[in-house]
Amino acid sequence: MNNLQGIIRKNTSNVLTQWDKLGYLANSLSNYNTKGYKSVRFEQMLHEDGYLTGAVRTDVSQGSIQITSNPYDVAIQGQGYIPVFSKTGEVAYTRDGAFKTGKDGFLVTSDDWIVGNGIKIPANAFKFDIKENGEVYAFEKGKEKGKKIGTIPLVTFANNEALEDVGMNKLRPTEDSGEAILVKNHNRFKQNNLELSNVNLFDSVTDMLRLNASMLAGTKMVKVVDDMYNKSINIRE
Repeated sequence: MNNLQGIIRKNTSNVLTQWDKLGYLANSLSNYNTKGYKSVRFEQMLHEDGYLTGAVRTDVSQGSIQITSNPYDVAIQGQGYIPVFSKTGEVAYTRDGAFKTGKDGFLVTSDDWIVGNGIKIPANAFKFDIKENGEVYAFEKGKEKGKKIGTIPLVTFANNEALEDVGMNKLRPTEDSGEAILVKNHNRFKQNNLELSNVNLFDSVTDMLRLNASMLAGTKMVKVVDDMYNKSINIRE
């Protein structure tokens, strides 16, 4: 009886752990087309006692760079994140460089968070250039020399994998990630380009199919053992 209860308890726990992994897989797949998204995986570990546990890991590897020919688009080549600020002063970090001009002329994210410390594109600007080091220059029509109007900052963290995903393709630091560290003298920005997500579609779908089969087997095992447990109770009675 105690052995049957133990088997049920173990299998139930393992199936729930697999449900957690399925959730992370589904979330990564849903963000396949999200620019700059970093896939999150749930690594399962089987212990000697037969119980499954897991740890959440963020894959911070570089996604493919796509040419867009849109001057508001900025890709990051290599490590780093761009600080963005909400209207209420909240700060977050992103690799999604699909920017635009906000109502007040400032460079903002697709959901209107201000990029960096605030970079205002002049209304009379004929064009603007974003240099590889993040410096932004605006040009008036007919003038060859541009005027520097700000710099897009780039930061990194001691442990990038420990950043917390807070939704809308934004991250916040944790105790494990450490605070933001400003990257100086770099050449990692690429205007007119966007970084795609690093989600591997083939691997994710394969993992989901395998996980689904494993969960079905685990669920059936729980049902079989539960039936045995109920029969053993009836025999004793």
